[in-house]
Amino acid sequence: MDITIRAARPAEFDAIGALLVAAYAADGLLAFGADDPYTGKLRDVAHRAGHAEVLTAVDADGTVLGAVTFAAPSSPYAEIAGPDEGEFRMLAVAPAGRGRGIGEALVRACMDRARSLGLSRMVLSALPTVENAHRVYGRLGFTRIPERDWDPVPGVRLWAFSADLTE
Repeated sequence: MDITIRAARPAEFDAIGALLVAAYAADGLLAFGADDPYTGKLRDVAHRAGHAEVLTAVDADGTVLGAVTFAAPSSPYAEIAGPDEGEFRMLAVAPAGRGRGIGEALVRACMDRARSLGLSRMVLSALPTVENAHRVYGRLGFTRIPERDWDPVPGVRLWAFSADLTE
């Protein structure tokens, strides 16, 4: 693959925020469209980078094609992670990067990061409707953990998934 996965650079934060909002909007993941309150959180890459790890996928010319936030257990961005679990959030791939394995590479990078920290599991939350993402997660060993499903806001249910990192 001609894509590099690395830590996001401050000069890329605005582009990453715009990519996340555009991808979430295109996939119908923002309940209120451009006025969805979650857009501010998606755009605030600088804050996430200060409290978690923002990874990005860039092509040979430096174009940002995808991004994800990795949260260690102590990060305020860890929503469902236990003390021995890493978590990833806000995964998105630009339309120009889809079908190239970028989403899977970003998830693998998060799993590798969790292993490097000695964590035994990786967890995530996803909307029930993102079936393509569910297939990627399944290929990578994630299984549903319905007992940890949750509602971040009224009317929005998130499914929880986990993968064993010790295998």
